[in-house]
Amino acid sequence: MQAHTESSGAYAGPLLPEELRRLFAELRQTKNMRHLDIAQKLGVSEGALIAAHAGLTALEGTPGLRATRLQNKWPQIIADLESLGTVMALTRNPSCVHEKSGIYTNIALNGDVGLVLSDAIDLRIFYRQWQHGFAVTEDTANGPQRSLQFFDITGRAVHKVFLKASSHVAAYESLVTQWQAADQGVPFVTHMPVSEPAELDDSAVDVACFLQDWAALQDTHDFFGLLKKHQVSRPQAMRLAQGQFVNKTANTSVQRLLNLAVQQQTPIMVFVGNPGVIQIHTGLIGKVAVMGPWVNVLDPDFNLHLREDQIDSAWIVRKPTRDGWVHSLEIFDQTGNTIAMFFGQRKPGSTESSDWRDMLLQIETEDATCLT
Repeated sequence: MQAHTESSGAYAGPLLPEELRRLFAELRQTKNMRHLDIAQKLGVSEGALIAAHAGLTALEGTPGLRATRLQNKWPQIIADLESLGTVMALTRNPSCVHEKSGIYTNIALNGDVGLVLSDAIDLRIFYRQWQHGFAVTEDTANGPQRSLQFFDITGRAVHKVFLKASSHVAAYESLVTQWQAADQGVPFVTHMPVSEPAELDDSAVDVACFLQDWAALQDTHDFFGLLKKHQVSRPQAMRLAQGQFVNKTANTSVQRLLNLAVQQQTPIMVFVGNPGVIQIHTGLIGKVAVMGPWVNVLDPDFNLHLREDQIDSAWIVRKPTRDGWVHSLEIFDQTGNTIAMFFGQRKPGSTESSDWRDMLLQIETEDATCLT
């Protein structure tokens, strides 16, 4: 793992923290750009952009944005979030943003994997990927926007928690005081990500054995172990199982599936993640809106923003379990990373909804008709 100094793309040479703060303020105020877009324009990670605002006095800081570096005590910080009341949890990857409002309850830790299993906030947290954390306050037209923001070794955001109007500000301030780092001036050093093992050539995989093991699955959670055992990537698994456990479908399937879920009032599960967090919505959805390349779910307590133009492949997938077959729609980007996965609402020990299965069958039938 190699440390490196971030340099700008649109600006010549590395930018000093004070330059980052000045340019951030200009772009935020004049163009109302998102933090991530500003970071990309300046050629730095989003984490480095936030870190440039940490450890400053009121006179030194950028008007409108203040940050406090947090201790590397991620499970303890997450465990304290319940005291904040209702907040908005945000998890994203380059092609999709998942926003869910609720209270962080039923929080657990299993080794370096965290769980949040409240009725609304449903997370699988891989703390090994977490490297930096900040409490961030930004002045807006609606008043201060308070948040907790966590980043990986590359400076990429893995998870954010935003306070809402009804959140407990005093509890937030107490949390920040308790977990703020003693040294606020620590340099923000990023590292190149560890390279993933190269995908085996399809000809090197014992496909018959792989498919036999797939047929023997007892739980959807065992699928990761199946991939690891056979050294197969998830998109590669789709290719190898096509026609038996998998059918390729059109990249527009997500939009059609979401609209069907609204029309038929069928509850669904939406999984969106990155190496640090998987965030899950379970339940009905009420409003789907397409805005340019973005397919959006715009509900009071759940928002999804998905770049349909970045879908490289979409698959309807079947997995056997002890509770019967489980079907999903899984979509990938051009690099083979999972953008999102969609399942019917289901609890362990119960069978899959026939309404959900019928929706996927309708999409498969429509695609087959279009291809003939």
